[in-house]
Amino acid sequence: MNKLKIVLSGIVKNNPTFVLVLGMCPTLGTTTSAENGMGMGLATMAVLIMSNLVISLVKNIIPDKVRIPAFIVIIASFVTIIEMLMKAYVPALYASLGVFIPLIVVNCIILGRAEAFASKNNAFDSVLDGIGIGLGFTLSLTVIGSVREMLGNGSIFGWSFGISDYTPLIFVLAPGAFLVLGYLMVLFNKLAKR
Repeated sequence: MNKLKIVLSGIVKNNPTFVLVLGMCPTLGTTTSAENGMGMGLATMAVLIMSNLVISLVKNIIPDKVRIPAFIVIIASFVTIIEMLMKAYVPALYASLGVFIPLIVVNCIILGRAEAFASKNNAFDSVLDGIGIGLGFTLSLTVIGSVREMLGNGSIFGWSFGISDYTPLIFVLAPGAFLVLGYLMVLFNKLAKR
């Protein structure tokens, strides 16, 4: 498989949010702002890349009966590392993402890629898959967060447009997450088919 195709596949053809509809809990829960969306996406991408690498390296020594529990232990180890790094270096982002960081362990994107790709391919291709899927997830969350922040607060990445008095609050609340996700999903799939 072409190396660039592996990366691009995760961004467009197998986009976890807009095409595969995976990882909806962090997508809906953390995208109240562009910064939160990007932070969650980057944390997930880091875990995805590292866990894909390790799983592809140890796949032949893990017995089939304990494959999934072993994958979860590997993923949980990297989530713990990322959580500690975020708590130390970006405490404000860590506080705003809250419980969603530890929930990366059970994110179906990561376990799905470990089972579908990393356990069947070499280390380099698995890292590229982690980069592609991670970029697709990060871009999706950042776009959703940007739209929700712009429509609900009149700002993007905290930069105000001076229209916050005229924006409907619904877009930073749960119903707004569903509305923005649905419309962006339709738009993405329409553009991707061209």
